[in-house]
Amino acid sequence: MYQRILVATDGSTLSKKAVASAISLAALTGAELVALKVVPRYPQSYFEGGIVLQVAEVERIEKQWTESGQAIVDGVEKAGRAKGVKVKPVTVRSDLVSDAIIAAAKKHKCDLIVMASHGRRGIKRLLLGSETQLVLTHSHIPVLVLR
Repeated sequence: MYQRILVATDGSTLSKKAVASAISLAALTGAELVALKVVPRYPQSYFEGGIVLQVAEVERIEKQWTESGQAIVDGVEKAGRAKGVKVKPVTVRSDLVSDAIIAAAKKHKCDLIVMASHGRRGIKRLLLGSETQLVLTHSHIPVLVLR
C-alpha cells in the first residue's frame, strides 16, 4: 500500500498523536517512515525589525532550535524502532513550513503525508493560519490529517 510515509511533527502533544498513528500505519503496511521537523531559519518576534539581535545570539538560538528539532525526530526514530519500523529522522530549516513539508515528501519519495491539525476555525484560523490546510491544498500526494 504505502512504501514511504512522511510524518510532520513539532513535538507538541497533538503531533505526538499523529506520530503514533503514523508509526502504527507504517508497521501495518511495512512502510518506511520519514520523521520531519521544520526548524525556523532565524528568531522572529512580534516587534520584528524593532529589536536588533547580535549575530552570535541568532546563531545560538538557531543552533538550539536545530538541536531541539533533532531531538524530536530522534525520539520518533526510537519509538518507531520499538515497533519494528524503520524511521529516517530529518530536520529542515525553513520559514515556510507547508512548503518545506511538501518539498521533503517529494525529495524522500513519500507516498503519504501524515500530520496533525488543531482544527481552528473562524478568526483563530485567520490569525494563526493553518500549515495543515496549506499542505492539503498544495500537496500532490495524499495527506492524512489527524485531530
